[in-house]
Amino acid sequence: QVQLVESGGGLVQAGGSLRLSCAASGRTFSSDYTMAWFRQAPGKEREFVAAISWRGDRNDYVESVKGRFTISRDNAKNTVHLQMNSLKPEDTAVYYCAADRTYYSGINYYPDYWGQGTQVTVSS
Repeated sequence: QVQLVESGGGLVQAGGSLRLSCAASGRTFSSDYTMAWFRQAPGKEREFVAAISWRGDRNDYVESVKGRFTISRDNAKNTVHLQMNSLKPEDTAVYYCAADRTYYSGINYYPDYWGQGTQVTVSS
């Protein structure tokens, strides 16, 4: 099993920044997992935000966060981060960390492992 624990969420004004972190652990977790972030706003479906390959040499972002969010990972510490800059009210959502052995493949991508989520609220 794999356990994922997110941290770093909170309340921030529009234009501000937050850095989310996700700590991975578990008997079957290894650094060759793809790590990803998803988010779910009230009344909306969960959507993909960003993914990073196990080597960190490949990443993908949803169009709406490109140029503002950066995903990174530290395999020595089994952690992944999401640096969020220039935040907008429409970024308000619960953010979920996810892990899978396969890399992000598009709209039907659904990782095997999920964290509990951390709330991000951006005020206008």
